[in-house]
Amino acid sequence: MTFGTGASLTWLGHAAFRIESPKGKVILTDPFLEGNPSAAAVEPPDRVDIILPSHGHSDNLGDTLAIARRTGAKVYAIFEIAQWLSRQGLQAVVGMNMGGTVEEDGIAITMTPAWHSSSIMDGEQMLPGGTACGFVIRLEDGYTIYFSGDTDVFLDMQLIAKLHQPDLALLSIGDHFTMGPKGAAEAIRLLGVHHVIPMHHGTFPVLTGTPEKLREESADIEGLEIHALKPGETLR
Repeated sequence: MTFGTGASLTWLGHAAFRIESPKGKVILTDPFLEGNPSAAAVEPPDRVDIILPSHGHSDNLGDTLAIARRTGAKVYAIFEIAQWLSRQGLQAVVGMNMGGTVEEDGIAITMTPAWHSSSIMDGEQMLPGGTACGFVIRLEDGYTIYFSGDTDVFLDMQLIAKLHQPDLALLSIGDHFTMGPKGAAEAIRLLGVHHVIPMHHGTFPVLTGTPEKLREESADIEGLEIHALKPGETLR
Protein backbone atom coordinates (compact mmCIF):
# COMPACT_ATOMS: atom_id res chain seq x y z
CA MET A 1 0.00 0.00 0.00
CA THR A 2 1.35 3.45 -0.91
CA PHE A 3 0.18 6.88 0.20
CA GLY A 4 2.16 9.10 -2.15
CA THR A 5 5.58 10.68 -2.12
CA GLY A 6 6.73 11.44 1.42
CA ALA A 7 3.48 10.42 3.14
CA SER A 8 3.32 8.13 6.18
CA LEU A 9 0.94 6.90 8.86
CA THR A 10 1.94 5.84 12.39
CA TRP A 11 -0.34 4.15 14.89
CA LEU A 12 0.29 5.67 18.32
CA GLY A 13 -2.01 3.21 20.09
CA HIS A 14 -5.76 3.09 20.73
CA ALA A 15 -7.39 5.52 18.24
CA ALA A 16 -4.39 7.85 17.96
CA PHE A 17 -2.69 8.13 14.57
CA ARG A 18 0.00 10.45 13.25
CA ILE A 19 -0.51 11.08 9.55
CA GLU A 20 2.15 12.96 7.61
CA SER A 21 0.84 14.22 4.28
CA PRO A 22 2.78 14.26 0.99
CA LYS A 23 3.60 17.94 1.58
CA GLY A 24 4.70 17.38 5.18
CA LYS A 25 1.60 18.39 7.15
CA VAL A 26 1.23 16.42 10.39
CA ILE A 27 -2.28 15.35 11.45
CA LEU A 28 -3.19 13.68 14.74
CA THR A 29 -6.41 11.79 15.41
CA ASP A 30 -7.67 11.21 18.97
CA PRO A 31 -4.31 11.97 20.65
CA PHE A 32 -4.66 9.87 23.80
CA LEU A 33 -1.00 9.43 24.83
CA GLU A 34 -0.66 10.42 28.50
CA GLY A 35 -1.94 7.48 30.55
CA ASN A 36 -2.40 5.27 27.50
CA PRO A 37 -0.78 1.89 28.30
CA SER A 38 -0.47 0.98 24.62
CA ALA A 39 1.34 4.25 23.86
CA ALA A 40 3.92 3.96 26.66
CA ALA A 41 6.83 3.50 24.25
CA VAL A 42 5.65 6.12 21.74
CA GLU A 43 7.40 9.48 21.73
CA PRO A 44 5.03 12.50 21.85
CA PRO A 45 4.92 14.22 18.45
CA ASP A 46 7.24 17.23 18.34
CA ARG A 47 5.42 18.92 15.44
CA VAL A 48 1.69 18.89 14.75
CA ASP A 49 -0.35 20.98 12.30
CA ILE A 50 -3.87 19.57 12.69
CA ILE A 51 -5.63 17.68 15.51
CA LEU A 52 -8.90 15.80 14.93
CA PRO A 53 -10.60 14.63 18.16
CA SER A 54 -13.60 12.46 17.36
CA HIS A 55 -15.44 13.15 20.64
CA GLY A 56 -15.01 14.26 24.23
CA HIS A 57 -14.14 11.05 26.10
CA SER A 58 -10.77 11.13 27.82
CA ASP A 59 -9.32 8.34 25.66
CA ASN A 60 -10.11 10.32 22.51
CA LEU A 61 -9.99 14.03 23.29
CA GLY A 62 -6.96 12.91 25.28
CA ASP A 63 -4.02 15.33 25.11
CA THR A 64 -5.58 17.62 22.51
CA LEU A 65 -5.38 20.69 24.71
CA ALA A 66 -1.78 20.11 25.85
CA ILE A 67 -0.48 19.25 22.38
CA ALA A 68 -2.26 22.19 20.75
CA ARG A 69 -0.82 24.57 23.35
CA ARG A 70 2.68 23.17 22.87
CA THR A 71 2.73 22.98 19.08
CA GLY A 72 0.24 25.61 17.93
CA ALA A 73 -1.74 22.96 16.02
CA LYS A 74 -5.18 23.87 14.71
CA VAL A 75 -8.01 21.73 16.14
CA TYR A 76 -11.06 20.75 14.10
CA ALA A 77 -13.84 19.37 16.31
CA ILE A 78 -17.59 19.12 16.77
CA PHE A 79 -18.98 22.55 17.67
CA GLU A 80 -19.48 21.87 21.39
CA ILE A 81 -15.95 20.56 21.91
CA ALA A 82 -14.55 23.47 19.90
CA GLN A 83 -16.39 25.88 22.22
CA TRP A 84 -14.97 24.14 25.29
CA LEU A 85 -11.43 24.23 23.90
CA SER A 86 -11.83 27.93 23.13
CA ARG A 87 -12.86 28.53 26.75
CA GLN A 88 -9.60 26.86 27.80
CA GLY A 89 -7.70 29.53 25.88
CA LEU A 90 -7.08 27.88 22.51
CA GLN A 91 -7.47 30.24 19.58
CA ALA A 92 -6.74 27.96 16.63
CA VAL A 93 -9.98 26.00 16.95
CA VAL A 94 -12.57 25.38 14.25
CA GLY A 95 -16.02 24.08 15.16
CA MET A 96 -17.71 21.79 12.63
CA ASN A 97 -20.69 19.51 12.29
CA MET A 98 -21.81 16.47 10.32
CA GLY A 99 -21.22 16.65 6.58
CA GLY A 100 -19.16 19.83 6.79
CA THR A 101 -15.86 20.03 4.92
CA VAL A 102 -12.94 22.37 5.59
CA GLU A 103 -9.72 22.77 3.63
CA GLU A 104 -6.28 23.38 5.12
CA ASP A 105 -3.37 23.86 2.72
CA GLY A 106 -4.69 21.39 0.17
CA ILE A 107 -6.01 18.87 2.72
CA ALA A 108 -9.80 18.41 2.85
CA ILE A 109 -11.37 17.26 6.13
CA THR A 110 -15.01 16.14 6.23
CA MET A 111 -16.85 15.35 9.47
CA THR A 112 -18.90 12.14 9.31
CA PRO A 113 -21.42 10.57 11.71
CA ALA A 114 -20.53 7.98 14.35
CA TRP A 115 -22.78 5.94 16.63
CA HIS A 116 -21.36 6.70 20.07
CA SER A 117 -21.85 8.98 23.07
CA SER A 118 -19.75 12.04 23.92
CA SER A 119 -19.01 13.98 27.09
CA ILE A 120 -16.15 16.05 28.50
CA MET A 121 -14.72 15.69 31.99
CA ASP A 122 -13.91 19.20 33.19
CA GLY A 123 -12.38 18.62 36.62
CA GLU A 124 -15.07 16.77 38.54
CA GLN A 125 -17.83 17.98 36.24
CA MET A 126 -19.14 16.04 33.25
CA LEU A 127 -20.17 18.35 30.41
CA PRO A 128 -22.11 17.59 27.22
CA GLY A 129 -19.68 16.94 24.37
CA GLY A 130 -21.96 17.29 21.37
CA THR A 131 -22.09 14.30 19.05
CA ALA A 132 -19.37 11.77 18.40
CA CYS A 133 -18.03 11.81 14.85
CA GLY A 134 -15.55 10.38 12.38
CA PHE A 135 -13.48 12.12 9.72
CA VAL A 136 -12.66 11.68 6.05
CA ILE A 137 -9.20 13.10 5.33
CA ARG A 138 -8.27 13.76 1.69
CA LEU A 139 -4.56 14.44 1.36
CA GLU A 140 -3.01 16.79 -1.17
CA ASP A 141 -2.48 14.02 -3.73
CA GLY A 142 -6.10 12.82 -3.43
CA TYR A 143 -5.35 9.79 -1.23
CA THR A 144 -8.36 9.48 1.09
CA ILE A 145 -8.46 8.08 4.62
CA TYR A 146 -11.63 7.33 6.59
CA PHE A 147 -11.15 7.50 10.36
CA SER A 148 -14.27 5.96 11.92
CA GLY A 149 -13.80 7.26 15.46
CA ASP A 150 -15.54 5.21 18.15
CA THR A 151 -18.63 3.75 16.53
CA ASP A 152 -20.82 0.80 15.79
CA VAL A 153 -21.30 -0.15 12.17
CA PHE A 154 -24.15 1.80 10.54
CA LEU A 155 -25.79 1.51 7.15
CA ASP A 156 -24.93 5.06 6.08
CA MET A 157 -21.30 3.99 5.74
CA GLN A 158 -22.52 3.26 2.20
CA LEU A 159 -22.90 7.02 1.73
CA ILE A 160 -19.36 7.61 2.97
CA ALA A 161 -18.22 5.15 0.29
CA LYS A 162 -20.32 6.83 -2.40
CA LEU A 163 -19.34 10.40 -1.53
CA HIS A 164 -15.66 9.95 -0.65
CA GLN A 165 -14.36 6.62 -2.04
CA PRO A 166 -11.83 6.10 0.79
CA ASP A 167 -8.60 4.30 -0.05
CA LEU A 168 -7.91 3.32 3.56
CA ALA A 169 -10.18 2.86 6.59
CA LEU A 170 -9.07 3.14 10.22
CA LEU A 171 -11.73 1.12 12.05
CA SER A 172 -12.51 0.42 15.70
CA ILE A 173 -12.65 -3.31 16.42
CA GLY A 174 -12.35 -3.60 20.21
CA ASP A 175 -15.99 -4.40 21.04
CA HIS A 176 -17.71 -3.40 24.33
CA PHE A 177 -17.55 0.37 23.64
CA THR A 178 -17.46 0.12 19.82
CA MET A 179 -18.16 -2.40 17.12
CA GLY A 180 -16.25 -5.63 17.40
CA PRO A 181 -14.63 -7.60 14.57
CA LYS A 182 -17.96 -8.87 13.19
CA GLY A 183 -19.36 -5.35 12.99
CA ALA A 184 -16.10 -4.00 11.58
CA ALA A 185 -16.14 -6.65 8.85
CA GLU A 186 -19.58 -5.47 7.83
CA ALA A 187 -18.31 -1.88 7.87
CA ILE A 188 -15.59 -2.93 5.41
CA ARG A 189 -18.24 -4.36 3.09
CA LEU A 190 -20.31 -1.17 3.27
CA LEU A 191 -17.29 1.07 2.69
CA GLY A 192 -15.91 -0.99 -0.16
CA VAL A 193 -12.32 -0.45 1.00
CA HIS A 194 -9.45 -2.85 0.39
CA HIS A 195 -7.00 -1.48 2.97
CA VAL A 196 -7.91 -1.39 6.67
CA ILE A 197 -6.00 -0.61 9.86
CA PRO A 198 -7.71 -1.91 13.04
CA MET A 199 -7.72 0.43 16.05
CA HIS A 200 -9.30 0.87 19.50
CA HIS A 201 -8.32 -2.65 20.54
CA GLY A 202 -5.98 -4.19 23.10
CA THR A 203 -5.55 -1.02 25.15
CA PHE A 204 -7.58 -2.32 28.10
CA PRO A 205 -8.69 -5.90 28.95
CA VAL A 206 -12.32 -5.09 28.17
CA LEU A 207 -11.42 -4.41 24.50
CA THR A 208 -11.34 -8.02 23.37
CA GLY A 209 -11.58 -7.67 19.58
CA THR A 210 -8.43 -8.64 17.68
CA PRO A 211 -7.08 -8.19 14.14
CA GLU A 212 -6.99 -11.99 13.83
CA LYS A 213 -10.72 -12.20 14.52
CA LEU A 214 -11.34 -9.39 12.03
CA ARG A 215 -9.48 -11.40 9.41
CA GLU A 216 -11.73 -14.39 10.15
CA GLU A 217 -14.90 -12.31 9.89
CA SER A 218 -13.82 -10.65 6.64
CA ALA A 219 -12.23 -13.67 4.93
CA ASP A 220 -14.85 -13.54 2.16
CA ILE A 221 -13.87 -10.01 1.03
CA GLU A 222 -11.75 -10.36 -2.08
CA GLY A 223 -8.58 -8.28 -2.25
CA LEU A 224 -8.79 -7.05 1.35
CA GLU A 225 -5.55 -6.25 3.18
CA ILE A 226 -5.69 -5.75 6.95
CA HIS A 227 -2.63 -3.91 8.20
CA ALA A 228 -2.34 -4.84 11.89
CA LEU A 229 0.14 -2.30 13.22
CA LYS A 230 1.81 -2.28 16.59
CA PRO A 231 1.92 1.00 18.56
CA GLY A 232 4.71 3.08 17.10
CA GLU A 233 4.75 1.18 13.79
CA THR A 234 4.66 3.23 10.59
CA LEU A 235 3.36 2.62 7.06
CA ARG A 236 5.20 4.72 4.47
